[in-house]
Amino acid sequence: MIPLTHARRTLFWLLSLGIALVSWRFLVLGVHASMEFVEYHAIAHPLAFFAHVGLAPLALALMPFQFWKGLRSRRPALHRRIGRAYALAILLAGLGALSLAWHSKAGPVAASGFFLLGLLWLTSTAAGVWQARARRFAAHRRWMIRSAALTFAAVTLRLYLPLGQLLGFDFDRAYTVIAWACWVPNLLLAEWLLRRDKAPVPAALPA
Repeated sequence: MIPLTHARRTLFWLLSLGIALVSWRFLVLGVHASMEFVEYHAIAHPLAFFAHVGLAPLALALMPFQFWKGLRSRRPALHRRIGRAYALAILLAGLGALSLAWHSKAGPVAASGFFLLGLLWLTSTAAGVWQARARRFAAHRRWMIRSAALTFAAVTLRLYLPLGQLLGFDFDRAYTVIAWACWVPNLLLAEWLLRRDKAPVPAALPA
């Protein structure tokens, strides 16, 4: 039997890399064929659109490598270079996301969800970079876990969209909910894990 921890790690890698590759389908199929419902962004705001759809998958693909303990310990310089590429991809993709959310036609509730996601994505990643530069590596790790939880919204979004359709929900209504559901539970889970790891270990009970 595969250990649960190993299975989770494998799933994390497969989902991150798989969704990143699927997100680049517009390079082969074109925007109209692959993401017609947001094609208006490509026409009205091409710089923001292609910055987001081109570089957000790069951040997602790089993310698992930053949690690879062996890479961090054996190749710290490579870990730093990948981290810089990850942060730069988020900077450009995140700014694009803010612009797309601001001009979204999905309604104010969905637009607000995606705008706040982009803002927190940029903020948490910037905080993680700042802490690393200050050599406060424990704080750096905590902020990058938050950043990764928000980066992983690209995965949960693409899992929830077909699930909503399979359950028969109206697309527009489901999309409004998913604009928040794709990232809020991720961030809450990350915060719970961080608090759990920080909690003191209780003393052993007397025999």
